[in-house]
Amino acid sequence: MSRYRPPQPPSSPYITPDGYEKLQEELKALWKRRADVTKALAAAAAEGDRSENAEYIYRKKELREIDRRIGYLQKRLPHLKVVTEKPTDITRVFFGAFVTLEDDAGNEVEYRIVGADEIDTEKGWISLDAPVARALMKKAIDDEVEVATPSGKATYLIMKVRYGV
Repeated sequence: MSRYRPPQPPSSPYITPDGYEKLQEELKALWKRRADVTKALAAAAAEGDRSENAEYIYRKKELREIDRRIGYLQKRLPHLKVVTEKPTDITRVFFGAFVTLEDDAGNEVEYRIVGADEIDTEKGWISLDAPVARALMKKAIDDEVEVATPSGKATYLIMKVRYGV
């Protein structure tokens, strides 16, 4: 059995201003943390035998993870498009919208459609690339939306659309 997996399609380049600022802050914090980890790594390396030095092995792994994230952010940030304007028709669902949905059982749920780098399931922030978000795009209040889920098709009614914080 092969381990090959085809590459994922690129995620959408859109991001909110707050999300972009958080990514920039994360990059700055990673550079500061990297300097601290490098000092700790040098101290661990000075202790001698590196093959059995747990501190050295741990710091190398930590440095590798930090470098991977820094590399990702440095490649991703220049390609992101910050969306600052509200759409002209605020009754329809577009990027950045808070959408209140009602399912067949009468349960309400609110989602915010954000960029792939801002996903937060606890807040109900879903990616623009998610199946629910794709189904909601350009729909208006009182529209019914069908979404294919792993457990079958789900039908939602759009109750409210709003923009802003």
